[in-house]
Amino acid sequence: MLELFVEGLSAVLNVKSILLILSGVALGLIFGSIPGLTATMGMAIVLPMTFGMSPMEGMALLMGLYIGGISGGMVPAILLKLPGTPSSIATTFDGYPMAQKGQAGQAFGYAIVFSFLGGLLSIVILMLLAPPLAQVALQFGPYEYFAVTVFALTMISSLAGDSLVKGMLSGLLGMTMALVGSAPIDAFPRFTFGYDALDAGFNLLPVLIGLFAVSEMIRVSEQKIGQGQSVRHTMKGFGFTLRDFFKQGRNWFRSSLFGTGIGILPGIGAGTANIIAYVTAKNKSKHPQEFGKGTPDGVVASESANNAAVGGALVPLISLGIPGDTVTALLLGGLMIHGLTPGPLLFENNGDIVYGIFIALIIANFAMIAFLYWGMRWFTRVLSIPQYILLPVILVLCVVGAIGVNNRIFDAGALLFFGLLGYIMIKFRFPIAPVILGFILGPLLETNLRRGLMYSQGDFTPFFTEPIAATFLALALISVVVKVSNIFRNKNKSGPKGINTGV
Repeated sequence: MLELFVEGLSAVLNVKSILLILSGVALGLIFGSIPGLTATMGMAIVLPMTFGMSPMEGMALLMGLYIGGISGGMVPAILLKLPGTPSSIATTFDGYPMAQKGQAGQAFGYAIVFSFLGGLLSIVILMLLAPPLAQVALQFGPYEYFAVTVFALTMISSLAGDSLVKGMLSGLLGMTMALVGSAPIDAFPRFTFGYDALDAGFNLLPVLIGLFAVSEMIRVSEQKIGQGQSVRHTMKGFGFTLRDFFKQGRNWFRSSLFGTGIGILPGIGAGTANIIAYVTAKNKSKHPQEFGKGTPDGVVASESANNAAVGGALVPLISLGIPGDTVTALLLGGLMIHGLTPGPLLFENNGDIVYGIFIALIIANFAMIAFLYWGMRWFTRVLSIPQYILLPVILVLCVVGAIGVNNRIFDAGALLFFGLLGYIMIKFRFPIAPVILGFILGPLLETNLRRGLMYSQGDFTPFFTEPIAATFLALALISVVVKVSNIFRNKNKSGPKGINTGV
């Protein structure tokens, strides 16, 4: 292993490869920070540019772009309550309130440092444990995925805000919206009402941006338009003390492990990992009432998990050739274009390239923290732009990003529809976050339920008798029982306990 590490090091440590990594990170940060331009889109655009490069140079560029694309989402999430990528959804819950309190620089400091550490931990895990972890992931079939999804759905109770009933209704609304379009197994059209554009259903990005960003713009525009905040960047270092740093140690470690673990499971990805890590951090916190109002704990949990999911998603890709999310699916194409076949033989036949990829990821992480630290003082100045200029520019970017996903005007209409829906939900004090969780997890639940029933020929028994599936279903049941018992225990106490995720 040490010999391969040295070979990988010599393959990457040259001026051209390092410049490609830095360029990839810079491009990724741009794609991640502009709503609608995700890391997936950046990867699709840049991939053809690697055709003329050597395998190591091509991978260096793509790895830099991957790290930058995931990290860049924190910028609009903190400043504008607008998740640049699905992996930054939970960052808006506390990052934006911190920015509203004049602590945008501090929020960036926490997000940047713990994104870096989360990514670094997952890369170390990737280097040491990739083959055995991939074998564990292979044990997951439809029964296990169904059980994991049910367990993840119980997190809605912690995102419900002041009313559990409203939270559950919001989650069901998200799952219902995910039903629109072709069914996942047999492609039977559902709830399309004869309108062809609905056959493909709603894309996640217009739904996400509409609910979080457009609804917020409508809410702000009904008030007197502000002139922007007076921003003075006089923050020292990253904006927190060494004691504050160590206080986040347990939160960071737990959230990074969640991100890595969920990233390993194909099809779930960082979009779910950051929400689950956030909810877990809130449930484990001694002051859960501060979540949603601008606590650094929420920012640390979300950003640690989404960057840790990068290393996790690469585990099944490199070890077995199974992509963990859409970005790694494009990376799989990039590897094969350069004559590299992912799987166990990749370590034997191209060990220098594999370890070169690991080292490129580490360098990209260092580049990410340097770029974001340098840019932090400029990002916060966005808040000083008058809102009558800022809001229309953001709306145009949102519309362009929504259309760019599938190159269809329908998505712009969907963006405005979900913006109005989000605004109505805010007015009637319904939480928005459960809608997104239901929308993401609903198709996973349905697909794996139907696949499982096809395997068992209509028998539900294996969902409860397979050991891994039974464990996760038991955990889901325990989670619900604990939540209900807490509600009864605290029913006489005054003051909200849940996070206010959209009100």
